[in-house]
Amino acid sequence: MILFVNEQGWGCRFEWAYRSPAVQQGLVEAGKSRTMKSKHLDRLAVDLTFFDPDGRPIWDKDALQQFGDYFEALNPKNRWGGNWTSFVDTPHFERRP
Repeated sequence: MILFVNEQGWGCRFEWAYRSPAVQQGLVEAGKSRTMKSKHLDRLAVDLTFFDPDGRPIWDKDALQQFGDYFEALNPKNRWGGNWTSFVDTPHFERRP
């Protein structure tokens, strides 16, 4: 995934991987997450920040769609938060158990 991002002239970095229950609870209370069943708690998710070729951070769904599509095509258990309908979460990439 990261190699694919780099091949497109973009960059990315990890922002979140594992979250403790206390951290997750704080994010729910702050409205930055909607669940205490996050895959981050199970170590099955990561949030990435993407940087366009000019080095600007990008969270726009349309701009990141190619990366979400690529990730989901790697394995049927992969899910990208940008394709969710109830809560679009473009930095979120997860693996279902």
